[in-house]
Amino acid sequence: MEDLRELVRNGDDEGTDTRVRLLLSEGVSPEAIMKEALIPAMDDVGDLFQKGEFYLPEMLIAARAVKGGLAVLRPMLADAGAEPLGKVVVGSVRGDMHDIGKNLLSMSLEGAGFEVIDLGVDVAPGRFVEAIEEVGPVAIGMSALLTSTMVSMIDTLAAVEASGRRDSVKVMIGGAPVTQAFCDEIGADFYGGDCTAGRDYARSVAR
Repeated sequence: MEDLRELVRNGDDEGTDTRVRLLLSEGVSPEAIMKEALIPAMDDVGDLFQKGEFYLPEMLIAARAVKGGLAVLRPMLADAGAEPLGKVVVGSVRGDMHDIGKNLLSMSLEGAGFEVIDLGVDVAPGRFVEAIEEVGPVAIGMSALLTSTMVSMIDTLAAVEASGRRDSVKVMIGGAPVTQAFCDEIGADFYGGDCTAGRDYARSVAR
């Protein structure tokens, strides 16, 4: 298991895939691999990122390695009836075509055991509402890289309020121009300066 954690930390996607399959062949359960290796490895990477010892490229390649490992395990976890920690809907808001921050959050959440519904980029407020109604997530995560698209976060919150679903879901926001002050101003539940903070908040509300 420690070897697998090290492979993830090093961003070795081929090695991660091989090690996951080897552990499975040795009789280790998919749930144990996920809980004792993949999730702790992404926690390690997130901690290193927050300490400034890892940067965006290292985060991306480590997250890619975890995603590959999860792709092997996910069908087996489903067959075994393993429940995800919760569901989270994510998307870049209407007018914003940038997706790096959103993708990092998605991979961090998946690495933590969440089922992520990624709506992509340029997501209209109504599409967020539809996703809330369809899957019943514990949270939605909205990303904006442009100051001009931050207004779409306000519009999306208003749409969620109008749908009557606001009390059933937490709203997370993030992106380069977004601040805690803006979060407080528009009435979102959480502002995350990086994907690790978003992952930790989702964990806290899923418990």
